[in-house]
Amino acid sequence: MTDALSRPHADPARMHSVTPETTAIVDMVLDYARRRLLDTDTPLDKPMPPAELRRLASGSISEDGLGGRRALALFENVLAPACLTIDHPGYLSFIPSAPTKAASAFDLIVSATAVYGGSWVEGSGAVFAENEVLAFLAREFGLPESAGGVVVQGGTIGNLSALVAARDHAARRLADRGAARPDRWVVVASKEAHSSIASAARVMDVDVVTVAVDETGALHGDQVRPALEQYGDAVIAVVATGGSTNFGIVDDIASITALKDEFDVWLHVDGAYGLAAALAPSARHRFAGIDRADSLIVDPHKWLFTPFDACVLLYRDPAIARAAHTQHAEYLDTLNDRAEWNPSDYSIQLTRRPRGLPLWFSLAAFGAAAYRDAIEDSLSLAERIADEIRRRPELRLVRDPQLSVVVFEREGWDVSDYAAWSDRLLDEQRAFVVPSSHAGRPNTRFAIVSPRTSFELLVGILDTMR
Repeated sequence: MTDALSRPHADPARMHSVTPETTAIVDMVLDYARRRLLDTDTPLDKPMPPAELRRLASGSISEDGLGGRRALALFENVLAPACLTIDHPGYLSFIPSAPTKAASAFDLIVSATAVYGGSWVEGSGAVFAENEVLAFLAREFGLPESAGGVVVQGGTIGNLSALVAARDHAARRLADRGAARPDRWVVVASKEAHSSIASAARVMDVDVVTVAVDETGALHGDQVRPALEQYGDAVIAVVATGGSTNFGIVDDIASITALKDEFDVWLHVDGAYGLAAALAPSARHRFAGIDRADSLIVDPHKWLFTPFDACVLLYRDPAIARAAHTQHAEYLDTLNDRAEWNPSDYSIQLTRRPRGLPLWFSLAAFGAAAYRDAIEDSLSLAERIADEIRRRPELRLVRDPQLSVVVFEREGWDVSDYAAWSDRLLDEQRAFVVPSSHAGRPNTRFAIVSPRTSFELLVGILDTMR
């Protein structure tokens, strides 16, 4: 076997130069992207068994390469069909993604322009545009004009970064008072909090004190108070949920923020899925009190119609986050000594793609009103299909929907019935609706995000449960 140095006529710039070969590859890729973006009947697709993928796609990496045409054909005809189409109107599990055509198209430009989004010096235009989005959302949530933050990879990174900032703030506050740090730091959250809170706590080596919720699944200030009284200065943050993943339940944020009048505690709101609903006039009241949050997250790749992956992380006082997250090294001094806004100062990551740009472009192109209308459509559809479920004697709503997640049971079905039904829906390419559970009972759920999801589609799915 010969290496690159011993092969005759090796051109180290072959992959980077504008040549007939690279021009053809770019044309093929852009053509495929255009066809996929504008396809009005993209199949839902489904996963392929590992053995079948090994048979069809193994050996794609070789010393001399397949060539662009064969590599793209392998992706288009084998690999892509083995991936679920997350923005398909029948994708109703977990929390779907439904990026606008403009946002998805602009994501190509983000890569094509090779923009780095970690510092102002390297990407001031991109950072400015992202900050326009952050400022818009901060205003929507009632945060002060001085609020700011960064767009990170996803809700897990956003929650972790916010809690790291909260812990650093708590430690500095105790140091200023001359008080000792507690043996163990504590995060207070509800039993319905997203799994990423427990994950962040493990990474940080802090404890999570879980607090019971009421019969609706919401956390209230009265339930949080005893934990604050018991753990005192050890509490680095209280986490409220702005739309739980399983049910779409919004905690009583106003009663939790009221505790800030008595306790000097950081409030973080995990609104990864649901906080986008605050843009809709009909749902804004559910988020009363959000304006007093110290930090919050919302994932644009969920209900703000942006491609994967993007999580907006906002701080009431960004200087606190900057003190916690700025990395220091000799080669970074040229950045840290400047006053400009460096996004990498506000989360645990240093290297970052300007992943907020697709949302900026789509918002700038269509306007905020279009987003409000699309979110309202999901809320309305959730209510309509909930009414339909109530009318069917074989079905039972587990809880009335607050946002766009509708959880229901089929009377007489066990786990195996739900699994067989779910598999059948996917095999028929009708929908992707997986089983779920609550309080030990199996159920299923519609997570409605895409404006292309219709009432007729959902009714057709319910008909298959008879």
